[in-house]
Amino acid sequence: MTDQSTAPDTAAPVTPSPTDPLWVERTGNRTYRGHTARGASVEIGPVEAGAVFTPGELLKIALAACAGMSSDTKFARALGEAYEAVIRVEDAKDLDEDRYPVLTERFEIDLSGLDEATRNKTLLLAQRSIDRACTVGRTLKAGALVPPAVFEQPAGDAEDDAEEAAS
Repeated sequence: MTDQSTAPDTAAPVTPSPTDPLWVERTGNRTYRGHTARGASVEIGPVEAGAVFTPGELLKIALAACAGMSSDTKFARALGEAYEAVIRVEDAKDLDEDRYPVLTERFEIDLSGLDEATRNKTLLLAQRSIDRACTVGRTLKAGALVPPAVFEQPAGDAEDDAEEAAS
């Protein structure tokens, strides 16, 4: 454990956002597979589809992971690199409005080995890091603009249609 009472108040570095393409492909009735150009994938669909994430669950997981990643160095400094944490976002969906009105990040983390001053300083620095470096939380708090969806003909289909029209 490190005494953080004299540690400088520096936020976690903001990680540049990858510019790799992200996309989802339809795999069945209301089911999709999300992809990154780096090769990661995730199954997405309604609860009834089984072993998939719903879009709302992905939103909650993104927020929890972002908070964890943003505060990681603060907790590691105080607790050691091998510390364990579980971060939950369990707030209920407003079914009438079909949205999550509250998203609370709940850290399950053992801070019992820290004295009160170190514990308080660690929690303060962790929250500051989350506030400054968690892109997902900052985006949600700012109320990101979501313009209407854009609907386009697939590139290959547009070329085929042009060739058919020319013949």
